[in-house]
Amino acid sequence: MTEPTVGSILYSFFDDYLKLQKGLRPHSLRSYADALRLFLKFVSTELACKITRLSLDDLTADYVCRFLNFLEETRANNVRSRNHRLAALRTFFEFLGRQLPDRLAQAQKVAAIPTKRVQPAETFFLERDEVESIFATLPSNGGLALRDRTLLLFFYNTGARVQEVADLRVSNVEFEPHPRVHLHGKGDKWRICPLWNETASWLKRLMDQQTTDGAPDRPVFTCRQGRALTRFGLYKIVRRHAQHIVKKTSDGRRRTVSPHLWRHSTAVHLLDAGVEVNVIRAWLGHVSLETTNRYAEITIRTKEEALKLCSPPTTGSDRFPRKPVWRDDDSLLKWLQSL
Repeated sequence: MTEPTVGSILYSFFDDYLKLQKGLRPHSLRSYADALRLFLKFVSTELACKITRLSLDDLTADYVCRFLNFLEETRANNVRSRNHRLAALRTFFEFLGRQLPDRLAQAQKVAAIPTKRVQPAETFFLERDEVESIFATLPSNGGLALRDRTLLLFFYNTGARVQEVADLRVSNVEFEPHPRVHLHGKGDKWRICPLWNETASWLKRLMDQQTTDGAPDRPVFTCRQGRALTRFGLYKIVRRHAQHIVKKTSDGRRRTVSPHLWRHSTAVHLLDAGVEVNVIRAWLGHVSLETTNRYAEITIRTKEEALKLCSPPTTGSDRFPRKPVWRDDDSLLKWLQSL
């Protein structure tokens, strides 16, 4: 029996294992592809041959170790990047060992390469007054004013990942009996997130303004040309409207406000509002409760007003209640706790 080539194994790894079996999204696939591309390029350089000449015998745990050192010493990657690429290579070698049992020894050696310890990344979030400041400075006129306000309110309400918002379609939003949205997240998993009445109202206005066809698969958040906003487009919108908010790292560098920072803000404000941490885990789509628990370590509140966080931002209208709306709905809270 002829041994598979590196190319055929890689094709099977990405097209069958990662896409179909693990259900990874395009952004995750690009991350794996980047790690494998750098590794193969490194090995071919070490062996002074073309990538197309590499064989499975060239893919060894020794080269993985040397590659990781190369990332830190030559490419000046930080430890998190090194660990991230090691995780991708572990997954690939594990797949290789399952496909070809004679490669299992190398897979076990790669699995035994330790992950370097690193300090947890700094977690940033917006304070309540900063959220209100952003909404207070949003333009009220202009062709995109409605879209941008609805977008930021949706980010704050749901804590959605940027790709989940980019993929959002009209058919994913339900207004009756309780406003809610179906979000397609990591690992090809779906989750349901309740919407404030205010969020639902803005979404209805935005959808009614879109005078294109009534297809249920049309995107909710679009650019001027009617196409779905990309991840990069969403980042630009968020940064533009929050450019007056100053966040600094521990070493004094400025940190821009990103969609993921809005996600952190939702998590912290839910926690401060008294929502149980397991409900927040389901709300944000975390696989592990440990991921959610870190928010409990970064939030310190001494004022009684902190318990009123995580309601829609105040605009001078009583449509933005200070008390979290989901805490008034016993049936909705029980449903959340059952997730």
